[in-house]
Amino acid sequence: MTRDFPAALQTRIDTKTKPPGSLGRIEDLAAQIATLQARLDPRMERCQLTIFAADHGLADEGVSAFPAEVTRQMVLNFASGGAAANVFARAGGVALQVVNAGVRGGPFATEGVLDLPLGEGTASSLRGPALSPDESTRGLEEGARLGRAGDWDAMAFGEMGIGNTSAATLIAHRLLGLPVADLVGRGTGVDDKGLARKQEILERASARVPGTLSPEQVLQEFGGFEIAMVTGAMIAAAKARRLVLVDGFIATAAALLAVRMAPETRAALVFAHHSAEAGHGAVLAALGAQPLLHLGLRLGEGTGALLAWPLVKSAAAMLNEMASFAEAGVTDKS
Repeated sequence: MTRDFPAALQTRIDTKTKPPGSLGRIEDLAAQIATLQARLDPRMERCQLTIFAADHGLADEGVSAFPAEVTRQMVLNFASGGAAANVFARAGGVALQVVNAGVRGGPFATEGVLDLPLGEGTASSLRGPALSPDESTRGLEEGARLGRAGDWDAMAFGEMGIGNTSAATLIAHRLLGLPVADLVGRGTGVDDKGLARKQEILERASARVPGTLSPEQVLQEFGGFEIAMVTGAMIAAAKARRLVLVDGFIATAAALLAVRMAPETRAALVFAHHSAEAGHGAVLAALGAQPLLHLGLRLGEGTGALLAWPLVKSAAAMLNEMASFAEAGVTDKS
């Protein structure tokens, strides 16, 4: 990128047939895309969503309204094309792949699921580290390999795993130093009694490991197999100058890990939406993020990222296809 690229880019945006700044956040998004690709005519046509699925030992402690077997059932639903993520991906022309990062019950060995399990679910972080150092390293590496694969302009990373809002809460809690009570949410829909139990379990899990932890240690102690892979994929996709559409609370917790491990990742991240999960706003604020959408979503799977994809495509199209004042023969402001 040349030294005069930022000025040339701003001129290109400001001389389109509109008052300067009148397209608001779309102009900012266009500038981010162009800067990431280091070209005034960025390409933004091809997007892939990868959904990483894994089970969590912490789910056995009673932190979720749904049993752990739902993770496996939902992977099969993704594979057959019946989930919300499948519907939104088809509507937006987004490619979708599903990865078994560590779901209980063994390999799926079925069309539509890529089996890359790190194990059959993590250990319970209430009892000990959720991931071993080897599992954490392999998760980051497998995610990075997928983040580099293909020829995508943008990539989104969804997740599925009963108990993973608890893992995300603990990650945010330990990286940001905020109380669990400020971050814990209802996840799959626990009632008030269930929410109180969830908070108490997460506080006990955190107390098991006192002191300051590195991002890598936080991932090992409290993370999930799918969170490790999403983290690695985000870092690698950003290094490949691919735009990364960040979904909801769990994906944003992975983005926080990614940025803490590799700060240059932040430039590639577009935060798709502000979810209804309690801790999401705090993590977004810590990342200096302004999400594109606020729709009350709390499903995960990459659904919010898929809904934001048309805005991303439109921002790049504005740079490439919208006429300038000179091209259109329209009088610029005096």
